[in-house]
Amino acid sequence: MSPEIEELFRAAGAARARAHAPYSGFRVGAALRDEAGAVHAGCNVENAAYPVGTCAEAGAIAAMAAGGGRRIREILVLGDGAALVTPCGACRQRIREFADDATRILVAGPEGLRRSFDLDELLPHSFGPETLGGER
Repeated sequence: MSPEIEELFRAAGAARARAHAPYSGFRVGAALRDEAGAVHAGCNVENAAYPVGTCAEAGAIAAMAAGGGRRIREILVLGDGAALVTPCGACRQRIREFADDATRILVAGPEGLRRSFDLDELLPHSFGPETLGGER
């Protein structure tokens, strides 16, 4: 892994270790780099009322916005298991709000990077800010 991806991997791992997953036991961490190069991380936070939980990607995006960032250059999602832990549909849309064609979505397991996607691979024909006449 490049030093930049390694930095995201470490930040996602630290966040994953702090995840609140008492119901599923499935801890996920995410870390992203914004347009200024700052790294922001988040973890999944489950709730007894299941739909109220928060995904790791949503936490990282909220941390970025709170820190003043507005664009995701790359985001890494770290989870366990043999299958790829890709962002859920809602998080794909959340990423889309702050991403562009150059944004990389990196999927990792505890052993390291498993796959890299671009946004169009994960969310083809997406609905985004420009659809509403907003800035991109």
